[in-house]
Amino acid sequence: MSMGMVFALVGAAVAVLFAGAGSSIGVGTAGQAASGVVSQDPSKFAKVLIMQLLPGTQGIYGLLVGFITLSKVGLLNGNPVEMTTAGGLMVLAACLPIGIVGLISGIHQGKTSAAAIGIIAKKPEQFGKAMLFPAMVETYAILALLISILAVNAINF
Repeated sequence: MSMGMVFALVGAAVAVLFAGAGSSIGVGTAGQAASGVVSQDPSKFAKVLIMQLLPGTQGIYGLLVGFITLSKVGLLNGNPVEMTTAGGLMVLAACLPIGIVGLISGIHQGKTSAAAIGIIAKKPEQFGKAMLFPAMVETYAILALLISILAVNAINF
């Protein structure tokens, strides 16, 4: 296996692991807040569950970039491409945006979702407004997803 392929695999791993870690931390943070609300008022379960799920998208985005990367380098179809070290480093660099932004935004979206869950606990009719706060954090994860997909797909070996 070439060093280029090793770097490409590290890139796919960074996308999946970092974004997934951010999501798991964020979902856990929001879940703690949601559990407290549901213990007091079980009728709010559906609303707080939606808020808890929001930070989970970064992990999905990282997984998507990981699959696209593995497909691009030919590992999913069993025909790995010949890749230089420079090519592998380009793939690694292309995977960094969703990995790093997914980690950071997942954590902060979890905190923002927890705060939004606090809004729902006191004023459930403000669900739509409460959802806007964590959705703003999501914007940056989507931008990172877009740049990682475009960058991985633009690399020619």
